Amino acid sequence: MTNKLKIINDPVHGFIKIPYEILFDVIEHLIFQRLRRISQTGLLNLIFPGATHTRFHHALGAMHLMFTALENLKLKGVKISKEEEKSALLAILLHDIGHGPFSHALENILIEDWHHEKLSLLLMQQLNEEFNGELTTAIEMFQGKYPRKFFNQLISSQIDVDRLDYLKRDSFFSGVSEGNINTQRIISMMNVSEDELVIDAKGIYSVENYLTARMFMYWQVYFHKTASLAEHFLVKILERAKYLSSEGIDLPASENLKYFLNRNPLSKTSKDDIARFTELDDYDVFLSIKIWTKSPDFLLSYYCKSIIERNFPKTIISSKPFSEEFINEKIRKANQYFKIENGHEMLGTIKRILLPYDAENQSIYLLNKDGKKVKLEESENQILSSSISQAKTKYILYFPREIG
Repeated sequence: MTNKLKIINDPVHGFIKIPYEILFDVIEHLIFQRLRRISQTGLLNLIFPGATHTRFHHALGAMHLMFTALENLKLKGVKISKEEEKSALLAILLHDIGHGPFSHALENILIEDWHHEKLSLLLMQQLNEEFNGELTTAIEMFQGKYPRKFFNQLISSQIDVDRLDYLKRDSFFSGVSEGNINTQRIISMMNVSEDELVIDAKGIYSVENYLTARMFMYWQVYFHKTASLAEHFLVKILERAKYLSSEGIDLPASENLKYFLNRNPLSKTSKDDIARFTELDDYDVFLSIKIWTKSPDFLLSYYCKSIIERNFPKTIISSKPFSEEFINEKIRKANQYFKIENGHEMLGTIKRILLPYDAENQSIYLLNKDGKKVKLEESENQILSSSISQAKTKYILYFPREIG
């Protein structure tokens, strides 16, 4: 018999235990193994060469942090059954199972109006059938339907184990130390009050440090101008490829990618769509991008070459929108230089908005020694929380380098 209670060596957290056999079975499943071929941070390695880690890494790391968090809560007297523990580990392990190629970048491009969480739920339900209902409670926790709310908050909230893992992991692989949060300290400060997740009041500065680390990671890494542009061009490539396919042009692509390029956007999502989606990964898309650099279509070739040759347009960043006159002048120059009429396709604006701490909709609660709960931003000891609860916007204008 196979020993399923394995230990995995992870570069970020060290040794990760697989404490239940069902977890091993799910990890071994084809649908989960696909995550090895889905990058965690899209094309971020074009800017930070070390950022080549995958959703597979992240899912295992988040499961490890969930296990640590539940062990800590049990030590504080929170009653958690074996079934609840197993289900919470399954839920966090599968929380990203619905991600498509290059993660967030191509969401809604291949299947319209389909958020990865919706696909994750469908795939979890499919796995639940295969595993004879063993994932039923995990699905309830994932959806927030389980009566004990803190399980869902550990999976998805402002301070969940998903965020704790990806911040530490992305910081580690990108080499950007500003995101290196103390996950152990934060987890040790977690507690439960009235079945809701709270943080012991003495952990306030660890939480504020986590929120600012997340803000810095967004502006410095995820919203980096070249990273934003690479992601934007991925979308442009797929949109252009879908348009050309709709015009009857046969683009070379893998069978599954070709299926989605030719798929009628108005048709309802079928079982075949989902089956093909689970076979699609970064390799399908990247191979096509390499081939399409030689496409006779000027725009498709231009976008693809930008990524393959890492030769991106020029960018300007502003905290205010760019004027129409300024943009129109750039379009005129592009048309003139490239002797084309659709120069507007070669430049555009990318908008990036970040709300570091959503105090209005998802407050983090602190638990005082007297058992009373207080919102983080209302605590007498808070230093930064009130100032990072405002959204900030940046605009990135890109245009061909040839037109200055």
